[in-house]
Amino acid sequence: MTDQVRTDVDGGVLTVTLDRPKANAIDVTTSRELHAAFERLQRDDALRVAIVTGAGERFFSAGWDLKAAAEGEAVDADHGPGGFAGLTEFFELDKPVIAAVNGLAMGGGFELALAADLVLAAEHAEFALTEVTLGMVADSGGVLRLPERLPRAVAAEMLFTGRRMGAAEAERWGLVNRVVPASDLLGAATELAHQVCAGAPLAIAAVKEVLRRTAALDVESGFQLMRSGELPNYQAVLRSEDALEGPRAFSERRSPQWTGR
Repeated sequence: MTDQVRTDVDGGVLTVTLDRPKANAIDVTTSRELHAAFERLQRDDALRVAIVTGAGERFFSAGWDLKAAAEGEAVDADHGPGGFAGLTEFFELDKPVIAAVNGLAMGGGFELALAADLVLAAEHAEFALTEVTLGMVADSGGVLRLPERLPRAVAAEMLFTGRRMGAAEAERWGLVNRVVPASDLLGAATELAHQVCAGAPLAIAAVKEVLRRTAALDVESGFQLMRSGELPNYQAVLRSEDALEGPRAFSERRSPQWTGR
């Protein structure tokens, strides 16, 4: 990691901070560094969840680094195995990511937040996909994920116009989990991360797998997929020691001791 992508560990929580003044914009090098951080989350069994945030109070991320674009970085440049921002195409990541949106999440910065599993926002945060105003398309997940998170007409308006959505409106639509004062943002994200850590690691991975694999299915088809044996994380839970430990700990009135096996 360089100073532009900082990582900190607190127990099972990996905090990834994007620090590229003035706007935390993301170029190819930054995307690859962000992916390295999320790959660390995936590889390290001691890490359970990540928080991704931006340095400062004004920008979570302004998205694609237009200065790099002006200097020749192509619109379709190879941002590495995780896609833009290291996360937008990291589909095999089976541990949760919490976006702590500390300010403006514009373009690719919004797409980074959309790629997270949970989103907390500071009261002054704003979200926008401004690509059409720059002659581009929000193709790092924006056109795909936003209509899944908002009513289609609302998502289409944002995609067609690039309008900004404030944190309070985003919370009303369910786009973010909650809005908190800026001074409380990292504390709230950390508290939520530790709540995730309290669950069994195999079960958390299975829930994420099922959510991802059944997103486009109706309930009956989702059940069929779950019962098919084709979801390895879900199958691992059914045969796990942790699935025995949970009920045992409950009956003995103690905290479970998860082994991840």
